[in-house]
Amino acid sequence: MSDQDETPVLEITGLRLSYYTRAGEIPAVMDFDLKIAKGESVGLVGESGCGKSTVANGIMRYMGNNGGIVGGTIKFKGRDMADMSEEEVRRLRGKDIAMIYQEPMASLNPSLTIGQQLMEVPMNHEGASEEEAHQRSFDMLSAVHIPDPQRLMDSYPHQVSGGQQQRVVIAMALLSKPALLLLDEPTTALDVTVEAGIVELIAELSKETGTSLLYISHNLGLMLEVCDRICVMYSGEVVEEGHIDSIFSWPTHPYTHGLFGCIPLPHADKNARPLTAIKGQLPLPHQRPKGCYFGPRCEFFEAGTCDQDQIPMAAVHTDDDPAHRVRCARWDVIDPKSFVPEETVKREVIPVGETVLEVKDMRKYYEVKDSSLAALFSGGEAKQVKANESISFRAGEGETVAIVGESGCGKSTFAKVLMGLETATEGEVNLSGTNLGEIAVGDRTAEQLASLQMVFQNPNDTLNPSHSIGYQIGRVIKRFGIESDPAKIQELVFKLLDTVKLPRAFATRKPRQLSGGQKQRIGIARAFAGNPKTVIADEPISALDVSVAAAVTELLMEIQREHRTTLLFISHDLSAVRYLADRVVVMYLGQIMERGATDEVFSPPYHPYTEALLSAVPIADPEVQKRRIVLEGNLPSPLNPPKGCPFSTRCPRKIGAICDDEVPPVQFAGDRHAIACHIDMEELRKVEPVITIPDRDMDAAD
Repeated sequence: MSDQDETPVLEITGLRLSYYTRAGEIPAVMDFDLKIAKGESVGLVGESGCGKSTVANGIMRYMGNNGGIVGGTIKFKGRDMADMSEEEVRRLRGKDIAMIYQEPMASLNPSLTIGQQLMEVPMNHEGASEEEAHQRSFDMLSAVHIPDPQRLMDSYPHQVSGGQQQRVVIAMALLSKPALLLLDEPTTALDVTVEAGIVELIAELSKETGTSLLYISHNLGLMLEVCDRICVMYSGEVVEEGHIDSIFSWPTHPYTHGLFGCIPLPHADKNARPLTAIKGQLPLPHQRPKGCYFGPRCEFFEAGTCDQDQIPMAAVHTDDDPAHRVRCARWDVIDPKSFVPEETVKREVIPVGETVLEVKDMRKYYEVKDSSLAALFSGGEAKQVKANESISFRAGEGETVAIVGESGCGKSTFAKVLMGLETATEGEVNLSGTNLGEIAVGDRTAEQLASLQMVFQNPNDTLNPSHSIGYQIGRVIKRFGIESDPAKIQELVFKLLDTVKLPRAFATRKPRQLSGGQKQRIGIARAFAGNPKTVIADEPISALDVSVAAAVTELLMEIQREHRTTLLFISHDLSAVRYLADRVVVMYLGQIMERGATDEVFSPPYHPYTEALLSAVPIADPEVQKRRIVLEGNLPSPLNPPKGCPFSTRCPRKIGAICDDEVPPVQFAGDRHAIACHIDMEELRKVEPVITIPDRDMDAAD
């Protein structure tokens, strides 16, 4: 901020937010302080349930009928919002203060076109004419890099992709050039390339208009890239706050250290240094312990010190960041080196066994007929969507193969063919010598069904809300002929609950009684109940907190090692892929652009698309350097793919007409490291690494 005396856009002091239930008052946020200057970006991080979104809802006065402010003040541009009338607050929303939610469909009206919803903003808040509102909406859609804005304005929300829905919501929030923009997990469901573009776009528009940003996220890598300052929240309180560099370089609170220990950084090794999940769970609001709320989960808890009265915020005295504060009674006596375990439990590297899954030139085409009026009279030609084009790779026993790429690249279609929900158009999908690609799920034997199981991204969509957890796991055991005796089935259910580290009492619970992380563990238990040879994990950790994601990741690997299961890991999170996978398959528009061992794919030579994917990954380490590559444009329509290389329309290294006209040859950089590109392999080898990791051992020695 150029003028230190300038009035903050947002100033929160001693804020307390509560909800009222039959059990009485439930404090959701306590003693919350925050200042945001004009054009500044501040991040709120922490596990689900810590109060991040409640703070945003408190600012917007969206607390519902049973919630409200019970203490403290929220000032917007120097004026206490408690003194504003309901009408004044209503006029602020959407104009001076805007909010972008995690789920765009919850913010869009399904019965109105996108254009109608965008035009409402300038028409209602600024009295703009219909023509002016239309032009401004069109211009803003162009600004958020949506192709064919007019077509999108005429579309309904369900007719566009999730990434485009999120861009529409961002355009809607930015239309009136708000002074304060609240972003609640705005990029969680987006591809890394889309996320990189959205984040850059918001930063550009913020710089142009002076908009202040409050980011809410559990993605610490994203926080490092977009925020000036950061507040770490735990159970309704801020436990540490300061400048982004200070927090990332010298974290002080044990909880902050715990969050960093859950993140798979580029230099992490799943065998030499496994991720360390934070033990225990966030306490329920009415079960918070006395003193430090993090005490029951803290390795440094000291009775008589940490369990006394409420712990105040204390200044961490550093010259680099005088605003660095921490809520810990023992922060100044804990040795920072003790946060790093002296002896990490190393895992033995398990050699990959014989080939279990082999995919040979698998193709999956869909026929789409033109349903326009003109085509109705002319007969219309059927077009083919080439969802998968010549997919070939193999996976061995106990091996983890990651399939990565943007939404629409064909990952899920491939998974459907494997599971029998679709049959292959051509080629083979051999599992243990049987071609499953031509056998639909209804025609597969119980043994074939049991040998291939899936862990889905959203367990809520796959668990029956009316049945107990024990019944749903036991049904798999009985259905696949593992066991038929009820007593033995129950014992196997208990053992599976032990395996996924959940209490046996959960067998009688319904899904609604479990947290998101617990439901995902049930999904894993159910997938392994039939002793499968291969498990497909489709974005199993993308919607989870970093601590829960770390626990689920380690759990998946532990069970895989025990059962020698082949794991296909479908994801757009390349940080998790780098940590978890033995081999990587990079897909784009239904085709494989690159495949090879993980270390090979993550270092030169790269396919230009792989290079762009790596550049888009947020990395929660300020010492790691990364080249910046932002892809322009969107995936071409699978109905009209490029004639030559599918990536030619977006490739920053395009070498000429050959890329547009000819299918690229597959070149080999190593034994099984294949790259489909027209650029000569020697030229690809000269490319600088996207990610540069410091030599920490040398630094330590110095």
